[in-house]
Amino acid sequence: MSGHSKWATTKHKKAATDKARGKLFAKLIRQVEVAAREGGGDLSANATLRTMYDKARAASVPLDTIERAVKRGTGELEGVRYEAITYEGYGPGGIALIVECLSDNRNRTGAEVRSLFSRNGGSMAEPGAVAWQFERKGVLSVPRSVPEEDLLLAVADAGGDDVSDEEETWQVTTPPASLGAVRAALADAGIEVLSDEVVMLPTTTVAVDGEAEARRVLRLVEALEDHDDVQAVWSNFDIPDALLELVDA
Repeated sequence: MSGHSKWATTKHKKAATDKARGKLFAKLIRQVEVAAREGGGDLSANATLRTMYDKARAASVPLDTIERAVKRGTGELEGVRYEAITYEGYGPGGIALIVECLSDNRNRTGAEVRSLFSRNGGSMAEPGAVAWQFERKGVLSVPRSVPEEDLLLAVADAGGDDVSDEEETWQVTTPPASLGAVRAALADAGIEVLSDEVVMLPTTTVAVDGEAEARRVLRLVEALEDHDDVQAVWSNFDIPDALLELVDA
């Protein structure tokens, strides 16, 4: 998964632009609103809202903007009602994709996502067609400077699953329900957490060979991620680091 991990790092760097930050803000605000609607506005009682709130704050979303999103979610303020929708499909080279959306118009979003697939060498699939190739996990990123033994001890005690070396960082995986406990355990141990989120990790990967195919894969992923209703795109592609750097250049 090194190629995919490096691509995620590249995306974070690109998000520094004003346009990308604006899109990120909008998506995070929508996630906060939906989390508040589904689980209530109390951060201490709604773990999903707490996670979305922390992500929004980490991205420098203004506090009053977050609070208004929470109030829209709980009904204290009027607002558009968003629905969570998941689409599945295939991309160039047979890669599998899961696209998670929040939309106020299911028909419009479905048609637009289908069009993005078809225009970029992919195709939509029936629900469940590719989901079996992924598993939902909590993932935390920790500085590589942290001693592995210290990290393993803190993670094991809090119910984490595994620690893997991603060259520049450690990647900690947990059951989704244990993400908060592991994050708190790392904080108690004085270990910095660079990022944490619940993701869909592929159980197997599809190797992408050749610059042309790599560009087609990334073009599709970027087109989907750029859609306003799309919150996350998960895929099982694996592009070798050297090829990824060539394409990114």
